[in-house]
Amino acid sequence: MLRRVCERFLIAAVAAVMVLSVGSGPVRAAWPERTITIIAHFAPGGSNDLLARLIASELGAVLKQAVIVENRPGANGNIGLSAAARATPDGYTLVVASGVVLINPSIRKSGYEVKDFAPVAYLGASPNVILTRPASGIASIQDLIAKAKTEPGKTFSSPGVGSVSQLAMELLELRTNTKLIHVPYSGAAPAAQAAIAGTTDVGSVNIAGLIGFIKSGALKALVQTGQERWPDLPDVPTMEQAGIPNAVVETTQMLLAPAGTPQPIIDRLAKEVLAIMNKPDVRERMLTASFAVKFEGPDQLRARIAREVPMWKELVERAGLKAE
Repeated sequence: MLRRVCERFLIAAVAAVMVLSVGSGPVRAAWPERTITIIAHFAPGGSNDLLARLIASELGAVLKQAVIVENRPGANGNIGLSAAARATPDGYTLVVASGVVLINPSIRKSGYEVKDFAPVAYLGASPNVILTRPASGIASIQDLIAKAKTEPGKTFSSPGVGSVSQLAMELLELRTNTKLIHVPYSGAAPAAQAAIAGTTDVGSVNIAGLIGFIKSGALKALVQTGQERWPDLPDVPTMEQAGIPNAVVETTQMLLAPAGTPQPIIDRLAKEVLAIMNKPDVRERMLTASFAVKFEGPDQLRARIAREVPMWKELVERAGLKAE
């Protein structure tokens, strides 16, 4: 009798280990047993970095393990994303990824494919803003469209080739049958400075970090690309309100893990991140940083990715952005 009990216990233990095993070998039920690294694939200061640090701080307290943030900027996010895709799928490397994770493979050799990631959580989004200096003579988005048609050669700045901000402008051009010249910069700050200095006629930049410039009068916001008016810019219309339908483009953020990360770890992370993002103070801090929290779990994020990858691919092709 005792022997049968021992055999059953051994079988159950082996089955439990097998459930928690994938890819590179068994994962202990005690995860996490050591430091977790969250990669932020843009430089410090933006919503991508802020979200990574916020999640790291809150997650560390819950998991009772150190959670650190490693900034790996460059190549429109490709450097950090590629590093995350190649990491061992054991739950100790994660990445807070912006929407460019779904766009880059359609434009350039990225070092990763979207299928190299396991969805953990969709975190939310913030709109882009098309803006100009007050002395540019461009009073509204309709004014810009009219000038682009009658005065060829109008320019716009963005944080880089293939950035969500560039694609927001490309979509505007497609919807309005206009053409502007794209001038890419190395990030949102220099792209905004180009518009302030008049180096370009307008700029297309994520709203994060720009509210102060707009409220001070250094920049004039013509339109914002989100679904609804941004709370801090109640007088700035959405694309649809400005007469341009089907042109919503937001900079999204999501938490991903390397493909093959054990499902129990994915589920635990999703549960803890949901609790974090539902905290009123977290939502308030992110809104202050121009980011609207909207949580979706692994299955919802997987469905979102399946919808958006072909959408971005079509826009890239229609805009004539060639793979490098």
